[in-house]
Amino acid sequence: MPAAFTDKNLTHWQSIVISAPKDYSGTAATTEWVNMGKAIRARIIIQTGAWAAGTAAVTLNEATSNTGTSSDALEFDWMHTNDGATGSPVKTKTAVASDTFNLDTAGSIYEIEIHRDEMSEDHNYLNIAVASPGGNSDFYSIIMLLELTMPGAAAKQENTAA
Repeated sequence: MPAAFTDKNLTHWQSIVISAPKDYSGTAATTEWVNMGKAIRARIIIQTGAWAAGTAAVTLNEATSNTGTSSDALEFDWMHTNDGATGSPVKTKTAVASDTFNLDTAGSIYEIEIHRDEMSEDHNYLNIAVASPGGNSDFYSIIMLLELTMPGAAAKQENTAA
């Protein structure tokens, strides 16, 4: 078995589905807040499916609590994408403008990596906001992989829904 799949390594990573795969036609999506307090880094993976014609801006937010207290945009400069090359493991490092980029291509993977030390002091919570792609049938899903500071340290997806 490859070293990447040993029990020791698996206990250092946690995966969270933060936006289920579906048609987001005319709908913005804002994920729940994820506690990064015990994380070293997060890798956010957005996968698009069918994409009719819209563009949906992606931004990251940080906060001091799971309710979004003291929320502000998280600065990031890069994302990686295969830009519609379905099945291709090759991703291109792409600069983002004003801490945002657009989902705009079917069959794409977009990846953003955030290290805990890139977040503001006392801002332990992270979420992702994706603007509405307009009245198009545009599909995507978002998962987050967290590298934790110690084996078995569980990060929490905070449920703020009433």
